[in-house]
Amino acid sequence: MNIGEVIENVPCIDESVKNKEVDFLFTQNPTLRGIVVVQESRPIGQITRTHFYQKIGTRYGYNLFMGRQNQLVIKNNPLVVESNVPITEVSTASMERPVEDLYDDVIVTKNGLFLGVVSIRELLLNLVETQVTIASFLNPLSSLPGNKLIDEKLNEALQLPEFSLIYFDLDHFKAYNDTYGFNRGDKILLYLTDILKRNVAGTHDFLGHIGGDDFVAILPYYTVGPICQTIIHEFDAQITDFYELKDLAQLQIPNRTGDLESFTCTSISIAVITNEYQQFETVEQLSDAVARLKKACKKISGSCYLINDKKTCFVH
Repeated sequence: MNIGEVIENVPCIDESVKNKEVDFLFTQNPTLRGIVVVQESRPIGQITRTHFYQKIGTRYGYNLFMGRQNQLVIKNNPLVVESNVPITEVSTASMERPVEDLYDDVIVTKNGLFLGVVSIRELLLNLVETQVTIASFLNPLSSLPGNKLIDEKLNEALQLPEFSLIYFDLDHFKAYNDTYGFNRGDKILLYLTDILKRNVAGTHDFLGHIGGDDFVAILPYYTVGPICQTIIHEFDAQITDFYELKDLAQLQIPNRTGDLESFTCTSISIAVITNEYQQFETVEQLSDAVARLKKACKKISGSCYLINDKKTCFVH
């Protein structure tokens, strides 16, 4: 949800308006928290009810201020945000203000022109609602965005001049679950989640969890080889810690019937599709391309990554 969706209208005045007129506005509107001061429709300051009457209420305040223009009582550095800024970002910015300004309204603009304000109460109420909505779209195990948010990001990626779609999939993970159980399998998924979060951490990077052992990242650039290499290195470094030593020693694990069979340690396959060599019109085309590359990637023994059909790299 963007901040512009919850604005309310309040009076705006220019800086030449005298304080007696400001007093009149507050008197006529008992619930009015503040007035926005504009210059050619662009906000330059804010007069809050509390700050105004603190000034007027001093010993000589009434005589000093009431007949003069409002520059003497204006707060010159209000929080001003564009209407398309997410509520979550506005909330963070609001809480970073000085203590004396924490509860001032947030001024909202559109293309720099005054649009309205949002009270801190309204901001926090909608923030909670937004967080509940976001939580409903997160994978319960990894707390990463699930399929709905992934689909939205894929559609957005199609409009980018550069993007890399990275598909992460674990090899031999089903065999691990069959042997050690889903609870221990979840620990591997959380291990992978931590690695991905550390390495897919750019401001504009997106990381999602499709479900099970399938994860996806969308990055607005092509140079993803080093990231893939680091993820593989970190994953392989400690994956054997999730196995019993006796199983690793004999390279055999008991199957569901209790008989011993050979096994291969869980590894990670990473398929990367970019728009460097080909353009994609739909999410379906993009998904088909990465699915084909994932099949090729999983035919390679051990952890590996492949980038596009024409540019192939892998690491054991």
